[in-house]
Amino acid sequence: MLATPAAGTFGPSANMFGTVPGYEGTLAGGGGGYLPPPMPSVPIPAPVPSPNQPEWLIPSISEERAREALATHVDSKCCYSSAPVKEGVITNMEIFNTYRYRLETFTESRSTEWSHEPYTGQTVDAGAQPPPGPWQIAVQAPAFFQDKKQAIKVPYTSSLKNCHTCLGMGRAPCSTCAGAGNKVCTICNGSGNRVGDERCTHCNGQGRDNCSSCSGSGSCQCDTCQGKRQLLVFINLNVKWSTEKDDFVAQQSSGLKVSNLESVSGKELFKDTQFMLYPVMGFPDASVGQASERLVREHQVKFAQTSRLLQQRQTIELIPITKVNYMWKGKSHVYFVYGNEFKVNADEYPATCCCSVM
Repeated sequence: MLATPAAGTFGPSANMFGTVPGYEGTLAGGGGGYLPPPMPSVPIPAPVPSPNQPEWLIPSISEERAREALATHVDSKCCYSSAPVKEGVITNMEIFNTYRYRLETFTESRSTEWSHEPYTGQTVDAGAQPPPGPWQIAVQAPAFFQDKKQAIKVPYTSSLKNCHTCLGMGRAPCSTCAGAGNKVCTICNGSGNRVGDERCTHCNGQGRDNCSSCSGSGSCQCDTCQGKRQLLVFINLNVKWSTEKDDFVAQQSSGLKVSNLESVSGKELFKDTQFMLYPVMGFPDASVGQASERLVREHQVKFAQTSRLLQQRQTIELIPITKVNYMWKGKSHVYFVYGNEFKVNADEYPATCCCSVM
């Protein structure tokens, strides 16, 4: 009987995959990296002025609404007492509305890698004609700003090879017994005897058992080719659609951390969607216009190197922030109500306790 190759000795090599015209950078056992798209004919984006400035202020919420928001927040915390909500007296509410500028760039990127699968009669078409280039293969893109991935077998790159793991034998050494077909008896630890000179009945005094994983044969069906002996080797084109996003929040002096605003929405003041964007012009807060100019330039330079830009979108939101000052048991305390969702931040809530799970 032919000996099976030792486990772990063989792996896919560059010779196994070969080279395909137009895909020379595709690496054996790994990807060829992201492929730069062909240079598009990019129209120069036209400036879109921001709308005339209305009264872009969101009125302060009422004391009743502020108290309801705190009550909802406290109810969600198992360790918070409701006493400050019921007994606390609101002394002052301050408005600290802020602007959030958001830039989104929807991109398509492509990379290639060699792949293989057990051969079960699939079409072998390598060499029939030159394969299409990575950016010549038609794909169905999702709706804008919806992330998605797709793997496509590149036409005319499929060839037939003997399995590199089992060398075309369909079987590989058993990993449990390392191909021996047997292993040390677990009852007598290989001595062949149990207590004293009593012969081990489990292994009949041999000191070794047949391997249960391979039934003593020393080999199992090859996992790579699933016993088919041959592999269909081909190039996979991996297409990825993703939304690259950056936010800028204008400075506000409420004391609420900017990171808290990531989970809330605001009142949309401005929205512009185009293939290529021009930075926001004429917005009342100069820092928003400066952030727009910087981020638009960064996105178009950074992502155009490795991806195809399909669409860009920029928005400006006014996010309401109300700082609520209140008294409870003779001491002053603060919490924040922010976003359209009336979310609450009360990091210094005065009536908490430690809970333990029994």
